[in-house]
Formats: sequence, structure tokens, C-alpha cells
Amino acid sequence: MVQSCSIENAVDDVLARLPAHIHLGLPLGLGKANRFVNALYQRVKRLPERQLTIYTALSLGRPMLGDGLQRRFLQPFIERVFGDYIELDYLADLQRDAVPDNIQIEQFFLQPGSLLNSPTAQQNYVSSNYSHAARDINAAGLNLVAQLIARHPRDANRLSLSCNPDITLDLLPMIAKRRDAGETILMLGQIHRDLPYMPGDSELSANDFDLLIEDEECTTLFSTPNMPVNTQDHFIGLHASTLIRDGGTLQIGIGAMGDALSAALLARHADNPRYRALLDEIDTTPWRTLIEHQGGVEPLAQGLYGCSEMFVHGLMMLVDAGIVRRKVYPDAERQAQANAGTLNESLHTDGVSVHGGFILGPSSFYQRLRDLPPDKRAEFNMTAISYINELYGQEDLKRLQRRDARFVNSAFTATLLGAAVADQLEDGRVLSGVGGQYNFVAQGHALHDARSVIMLRSWRESGGEVSSNIVWEYGHCTIPRHLRDIVVTEYGIADLRGKTDRHVIEAMLNISDSRFQTELIEQAQQIGKLPKDFCLDPRFADNSPERLLKIAARHAPLFPEYPLGSDFSAQEQDLLRALNWLKSKFKLTQIYTLGRATLDAPSPQAFPEHLARMQLAQPEGLREELYQRLLLAGLQATAK
Repeated sequence: MVQSCSIENAVDDVLARLPAHIHLGLPLGLGKANRFVNALYQRVKRLPERQLTIYTALSLGRPMLGDGLQRRFLQPFIERVFGDYIELDYLADLQRDAVPDNIQIEQFFLQPGSLLNSPTAQQNYVSSNYSHAARDINAAGLNLVAQLIARHPRDANRLSLSCNPDITLDLLPMIAKRRDAGETILMLGQIHRDLPYMPGDSELSANDFDLLIEDEECTTLFSTPNMPVNTQDHFIGLHASTLIRDGGTLQIGIGAMGDALSAALLARHADNPRYRALLDEIDTTPWRTLIEHQGGVEPLAQGLYGCSEMFVHGLMMLVDAGIVRRKVYPDAERQAQANAGTLNESLHTDGVSVHGGFILGPSSFYQRLRDLPPDKRAEFNMTAISYINELYGQEDLKRLQRRDARFVNSAFTATLLGAAVADQLEDGRVLSGVGGQYNFVAQGHALHDARSVIMLRSWRESGGEVSSNIVWEYGHCTIPRHLRDIVVTEYGIADLRGKTDRHVIEAMLNISDSRFQTELIEQAQQIGKLPKDFCLDPRFADNSPERLLKIAARHAPLFPEYPLGSDFSAQEQDLLRALNWLKSKFKLTQIYTLGRATLDAPSPQAFPEHLARMQLAQPEGLREELYQRLLLAGLQATAK
């Protein structure tokens, strides 16, 4: 029988009913009951005779403010967007390497890049596929689950796991089995007023919880603001959009490249003549056969079905545009009828257009979900991650539902032989985690009409130095080259499936930046993977950012800086552009360029509102005068 209680009473009860070592499972991302977790964490800190192990992933915290111009820009923005969001105390201790000896935090996915310099977090990272997380957590001795939940607006006994049914639903049968064997395992839910009530598989009753904190949480939910999409990412999204088959299935991730893919699909569907004119200008002839056989460039008349571990804002935008609307059904007979076009959909209202495992995005996305009428929200079934990320279990049904699936993920590095790197640096430090990427790549090969698509920026710039993201070799890989399939950069598409090493290398060279092609060719020739007389096809010898920028300028409406909306004001958008430019140029080797830019910077009267936003309208002292000149230089260099 569920027991309603306050946070402190819940902590008391947990300490009284569980053994000395508490094994706490928390959802990935948004669904953590932060206030309860903090209260338990602080209590166990003061009880050295007790132990606490927390199993989780993606512990979300506000961006670090940093120093100087970055801090001046971020502080007001973070205060406005994140409001009174409750930070996780253990995350702050992880960042300072100050977690007490009787507490351990194990995560299988890290907030990208946030814990690179935390030995504690790096040592306690668990490299595990998302679909195996429930199994591993249960085997470690889980005895407490705590998460945020939503309450039905009209029935107090109906609750929803809302943003995070992903691992919890997979854990429930494991917990039931252990309880039948006599173990004590507690389920705790904390109601949050602003979580959207998601019906379907994520619905539970109040009696499914042992402890229920009914003092409704009303602090700000963590959100991920929409970030700008640059020209490079837009071209990546454009190429990827041609691989999406009308009437098929789409998995998409978070980030600028995912947003760019959403934007390109929106253009393909609603602005098709302009979309096709852009494709004609960039010349997709080398990939025309692949596009005709595997994707398309026409509007998405049949619509798509979304099957994605992460229900992101971009997917919601595709729903609102009428692109993601193909329904799937909960039994194989009806799904087969739907695929054959013999199902009368008007007689079946239980169809689902999106299966998702967890929700994360900007606050406007959460509001959109809350505002939807119940019948429309019922088309989004938040469910167990095992259902989405794996084929086994109801495999016949999943194969029918996931026809023409395109699993679109991203990497930060790829090798000429087709391996992809998405989670870990060469020195072993973890940026983020494997998550579900391997699962989707494997499905791309296991489903007869599916493809795995890896989006990759072909080059990057940092501190004035430009380097290739396509390399001969790398000390780590997330996706091994025997699972290579399709790689997309801003310069085009490499179809690697079933190809010899020579042809894989050639395809990767064709989509690499021309500044690095000669060196890459020489490396492959030295190893004997390319013939000594190999010559690059001249069509790919001008893979340059300058060429793409010129094309983008002629098709400006298809390159919006914020295709999914923005949480930044107009001035903040200008400032963000300027700061990113400074970050790319500010290095010792670029002092001359930067110094010249500051000398050539306009007067403060050119950007008075921007300087006021950065508290630099009236600089005090040499440091602030330098900040002002640097900022003015950046604003001038990036002015639109």
C-alpha cells in the first residue's frame, strides 16, 4: 500500500527499511527526483556506517559559467532559463572530486564533456548499452528506485512515469521477481506539477509505489535550450534528409545535427521546389542511385513513424508539420493490414505515431506536450527502452512496424576504414557514453530494409587550428568498422555497406574536406590500402567551407540559424555568434589576427545594447577595456 510522505519522512523510511548499503536507481536525464536524492545524499554523508551507491546516467546540471566574457554572457541567460532548477548535490561533488568514501556514483552515460576532468566520475563510469542498463543495475543489488512522476489531472490514483519510463519499465518485472523471493525493494515517486502526463505504457497506479511524495514539485524542469545550427550542420542535415524513405521509420538524436535534419525534412515536405533546387546546385549526382533506392526527395505524403529512445523537440516539430504521423498498432495482424493498406484507420484509434524512451528538450517542448489534447498525446507511447532499442521480444511485430527504418546518429570522428567514434577520447576519458547508438546501428543491419546513418562534421576548428574529423586511425571506436553502413558529412554521402576497404576509403575521401585529402591519401597508400596511382575524382577536389557558404547564401531561407526556435534574445544571438568566433580564433598562434581584429573593431557606439547586455558599456580598468575590444571585434566579424 502506497505511503504518502514528505521528503524528510521518505528519507527516514528508506533508512529504516533498507539495509546498511542502499542501492539507488535513478532515471536518465530529466526524471530524477532531485530534492529527495539531495536529502538522502546529505543524510548518508553524515552516517559513515551507511553506504549509498547511485546508479544512473545523464546527471543534468546547469552549464559551467566559466570566466571572463563567457561568464558575462551565460549568467543572466542561465538565471532566466533554468530559474530555480534544483541542482544535484552529488554532481557538484563529482565535479570537485569530493564524493565521500561511503558513497559511489555509477553512470553509464555522462552529460557530454562535463566530467572529462573528474577522476571520480571517469573511474566509476560503466560502459554499457542503454538496453542493458536495467539488467546491470538489478544485478548490482538495486533496492530503491526514485523518480519524478506526473499525476492524472482527474484521477489521483493514476500516475505516469512521464519523461522516463525507459529503464523503470524494464526493472519492474525484475523487481517483482526479487520481491517474491523475499527481498525488500522500494519504489518512490515524487510528483512534479509540470511534467506532461503521458498515457500508455508509462501509466502506473498509486499502489505501484511504496512511497509517494505528494507535495507537488514545482521547481523549474531542466531544459536544453535550442542552440544555433551553422552552415556545416545544415548541409549535413540536408544530405541525411535525402536518405529518409517516405512511409518509413525515423530515429533521431539531440543536438545541432539532429536539428538540422529536422529542418531539412521540414523543407523537403513544405518547401519542396526550393529544397530540390538546393540539391540540384550542390549536385547529388554521385549519390543519386542510393537516394532513389533508399530515400527520396519528394514530400513525405505517407508520413513517418518515430521510434527513438529520445523523444526530442525536432521530432515534435515533425509531428506538428504532419511528417511524423504514420501509425503503428499493438498486434501483428493489424500492423500487417496497415502495411498492406487494408486497415481502416478510422475504426482504430489506438495507433501510435511515436514510441519514445525518454523526453528531453527546451521548456517550450514540455509546454507543447502539456497543451496537447489527451487523444493526440495518446499517439505518443513512452515505453521501455528494451522495446525501442532492441528487436528481440515481439520481434515479428517490431519488424512490421519498423519498415524502411533510418537510424540517424552522430559521431565526432570517423576513420577512413569506416569506424565511428562518439563517446570516448583517444586517451580513454569518456565524453558521454555509448547509450543506444550501438543498438540502433545493429538494428540498421538486422532489419532487411533499414539503414544506419552516422552524421559527422568533416572538420573542426579550435583555437585557430583546423583539423580533420576523418582520420586514418584512432585509439578508440564506438562503432567498429564491420558495422559500417552510411556516413554523411556536409560534403555528401558515403555508402560503405558491403564495400571493399579500397572503396570504403575512396567513399570517405569523397566526403572529407579537401584541405586534408592529400595527407589522408598518402597515409592509406603507405599502408597499401590504396594503389600508388590512385587519383581522387575531380568532383570532390573542391570540398571547401567557402564553396558551401556561397551556395548557402543563394538559398538563405533554407539555412535558418535557429530552425526550431530560440531561447536567446536577438542581442544574445549576436553575442553568441561573436563569442564562438572568438573561441575559434583565440590562441597564441592567432594573436596577430586577433590583435588586428581588435584594432579594426568599431567604436562602442556601433553596438551599445550588446555592450550593455555584457556589462561593458562603461569598462573599468584595462581588463574590461580589452574585453570590450574583443567583443566588438567578434560582433563586427560575425555581423549579419
